Amino acid sequence: MEQLQQLVQHILQEGTLHSAVFSQVRQAPEEGCVKATIKPIQLRGEVMVQITYHFANKVTHENVTAERAADKLFSMLEHNFRQALLRTTEAEHHVLISKKHKVNIRTKQTKSVQADLSHNRKKQYILAEGVPVPFLTELGIMSDAGKVLASKYDKFKQINRFLEMVADILPHLPSDRTIRIIDFGCGKSYLTFALYHYLHVMCERDVMINGLDLKEDVIAHCEALARRLQYEGLQFSVGDIAQYDGASAVDMVVTLHACDTATDAALNKAVRWGASVILSVPCCQHELFRQVDTPVLEPLLGHGILKERFSALATDAVRAKLLDCVGYQTQLLEFIDMENTPKNILIRAVRAPESDVQANWQQYTAFRDFLQAAPYLEGALHDLIAEQGLQGVRSPR
Repeated sequence: MEQLQQLVQHILQEGTLHSAVFSQVRQAPEEGCVKATIKPIQLRGEVMVQITYHFANKVTHENVTAERAADKLFSMLEHNFRQALLRTTEAEHHVLISKKHKVNIRTKQTKSVQADLSHNRKKQYILAEGVPVPFLTELGIMSDAGKVLASKYDKFKQINRFLEMVADILPHLPSDRTIRIIDFGCGKSYLTFALYHYLHVMCERDVMINGLDLKEDVIAHCEALARRLQYEGLQFSVGDIAQYDGASAVDMVVTLHACDTATDAALNKAVRWGASVILSVPCCQHELFRQVDTPVLEPLLGHGILKERFSALATDAVRAKLLDCVGYQTQLLEFIDMENTPKNILIRAVRAPESDVQANWQQYTAFRDFLQAAPYLEGALHDLIAEQGLQGVRSPR
């Protein structure tokens, strides 16, 4: 095994890995896993090694740093698989491991190739194409055979983009108890079902998700589908965001396309529940359009279409900075391509143990006063802001 360990370390240290396939399971790394494929990828500017675990009806992914990859891959060969094909930029190494851990390595030189650091030429989604997913079939996005319907491909990409963002915040959610989630304004609930499937079915986490919407017929349809799929931890109910009092503590709040200040009402609820994670895609940001009045911006504000777009961006900037002021670390991310919808900004906020509240508040108030605005969310959070000794907070209108 020492020779194999040295080979794996050399390939990773030299950065020559092109791809690898581990097969002939000895002891599955995850129950039901039949093989693993490996490739280098570039993720947020850093070279990582992506391990894809293949099951009978799904795939899962694990990204490890280049520093950890050699130990991880050798451990998999030592304990989990008996056969491997390691492709480098210059050679192929066929590895056979006997039941008594005797290793045979056959190396064949190949024509020099470059490692592809992209996420595959064909995008590898969390919910894979060609693998039937019950809720996607029920919602008319996939056929029974797992083929994504052409007319629903944008929705399929949107769902996977959303799950990529959820995967990033998974470490911020509890792992030793049930995860409590509220989805405000869930609508037809494509993403609500996706969230449950990813967290409970794929990640095997205990969850309790409540989808909330004002449309009784939509809620009835979603509730019936959840029961048909036997998604016991997923429930739907009719209700208004601002008036909802069905929970005292929540781990994660999702609010997608809640119109105008309904988004702010949901953010206020999330903060007061002490939610560890907030995912919000705002919609119809009209509040600041009616308020912003800054003479120096007249060349921009004098055109209705530009004022509308500026006001929407300013509204989301205000929301993000206010969340920073009450203990969150906030990012604004592109949710889906602009070609699909201009309403494509997602606010992702996670609880931050330490943050420079004073600096965030100074930045916020300077921006607020420049716009001559009185944001709804500041008024809603005024008592929490005042408790931190910050000056200049405005009470609810």
